[in-house]
Amino acid sequence: MGSRAATITLAALAAATMITAAGAEVVRRRIVGYLDPWKARVADAGFVLKAARVGEIELSYAEGPDNGPPLVLLHAQHMDWFSYSRVLPALSEHFHVFDIDYPGHGATVVPSDYPMTANRIGADLATFIQQEIREPVFATGNSSGGLLTAWLAAHRPDLVRAIALEDPPLFSAEYPRITTTIANRSFATCADAVRDGITREDDFLLYWIRSNTNFFTTNIAPGSATALAWAIKAYRHAHPGQPVELGLPPDDTVRLFLRGMDRFDPRFGAAFHDGTWNQDFDHATALTRITCPAILLHAEFTILPDGTLDGAMSQADADKATSLLQRGEYRKINTTHVIHLADPGLFTRLLEDFLLDQSL
Repeated sequence: MGSRAATITLAALAAATMITAAGAEVVRRRIVGYLDPWKARVADAGFVLKAARVGEIELSYAEGPDNGPPLVLLHAQHMDWFSYSRVLPALSEHFHVFDIDYPGHGATVVPSDYPMTANRIGADLATFIQQEIREPVFATGNSSGGLLTAWLAAHRPDLVRAIALEDPPLFSAEYPRITTTIANRSFATCADAVRDGITREDDFLLYWIRSNTNFFTTNIAPGSATALAWAIKAYRHAHPGQPVELGLPPDDTVRLFLRGMDRFDPRFGAAFHDGTWNQDFDHATALTRITCPAILLHAEFTILPDGTLDGAMSQADADKATSLLQRGEYRKINTTHVIHLADPGLFTRLLEDFLLDQSL
């Protein structure tokens, strides 16, 4: 996600600094005693966690009240449904929201040999829409979720009314281009985990932190990775079986990244690293097949001195994607990669203005 390494770096620094400065009181209030206030707000808005049997998978999702046309939300890679928590109450005022943990993430359960490919995951999401929603939907997805949103619109136009693509890595996630992106650094760790036999039932989050210890030591301080790992263990001890939620990190994106990574299947990231996730899913071809209205939201990006793309799309990528959409609009957004967390109000307004206009 955008500068993912930088945000996690801030999390480690905050953990190391605050634990040292405030000791036991920080542990009690910001680790062991932390409760995300948006849990109550989402529940008060009428959202209920559910699960649906879709073929051989158990698909977990949060469903809101029926206050309008159905809207499917597909989170970013490494996150889960709760990453949308900051916009769920507002969106539920005008839509019937279905916020999904797609395979490889959150509480969704898949067989150990489940293919982590766009085609398989997209097909299962289409079955979910047919089976549980039973009418065409609006859909939006962030990052990898945006790629799946494009897949749905391209392959199942009968199920999709309009889409909002939130900073998806169009073209940049295709192999071998993926090897020139900053995101691939995390995907490489995922591939290492798969090689080492780490599964989602194992502790991939701590594996990920250990694998990046040298980065934390060089760019932050010696011991910062250890401090973050210690905070995670302390939270788990106090809240067994619950997704990790820490009050120490400096912003919502970092907090919800750690929560998502706690239940992430490294096979998903490894499939991006080796290119198999996009097997038989050509991004350009898919975009030309999308006939419904579409808006492409393009967040900030930079090109590092060595040519590495730090972000989801370069300007050339975004321009190419927009040109291929038959009924596409483009908006440049001056935020980091997860727009719905960086500026929830802006994201909500953009979504409502674009999608509800299609209902008229």
